[in-house]
Amino acid sequence: MKSDEKKPTRRSRAVAAKRSAILEAALTLFSQFGIHGTSLDKVAELADVSKTNLLYYFPSKEVLYVAVLKQILDVWLAPLRALAHDQDPLVAIRRYIRLKLEVSRDHPQASRLFCLEMLQGAPLLKGELAGDLKQLVDDKAAIIERWIDEGRLAGVQPQHLIFMLWATTQHYADFATQVEAVTGQTLSDPAFFDQAVDNVQRMIIEGIRVR
Repeated sequence: MKSDEKKPTRRSRAVAAKRSAILEAALTLFSQFGIHGTSLDKVAELADVSKTNLLYYFPSKEVLYVAVLKQILDVWLAPLRALAHDQDPLVAIRRYIRLKLEVSRDHPQASRLFCLEMLQGAPLLKGELAGDLKQLVDDKAAIIERWIDEGRLAGVQPQHLIFMLWATTQHYADFATQVEAVTGQTLSDPAFFDQAVDNVQRMIIEGIRVR
């Protein structure tokens, strides 16, 4: 360990754990009832903290809601951030599809809450979408455009490809009830998860493979 690196103190670990518990409780309730149907009292109760303690970390319900949404974005966008020009494009996009389906499997509440926020017009997240999210999409669209210009991918519009990847992979979380009603299965079933990954990969890859 470098001399300028410090181990987390007991207090800092406790603070991080409490903050995490609040965010987790808020995600559970916001994803079920939305921001207007969720009270800070209920969040505090589920997180097993006092309301006063909750307000120390998040001074209003809106601040807490935005913190939850930003945490969702960090998880949701991590696979996209991993795309790099020096990768083989088909291998990279196959991997991206698997990672996004893993996010849908492991964080379905997060995906549904983000979907709900979009359907409501993203009133509390517009700045984030128009700023960091747009810049990330622009950067990755430029990489896809380079792959196309180099003859490594078919000539598709990069942003529409990204939108299709989002829509297809997130469907399994956002419409999990419908998926289960039709198939009798969910992504938590390993065989069904592998089937979903394989089919989505093949359909997307065959659409962007150079012929």
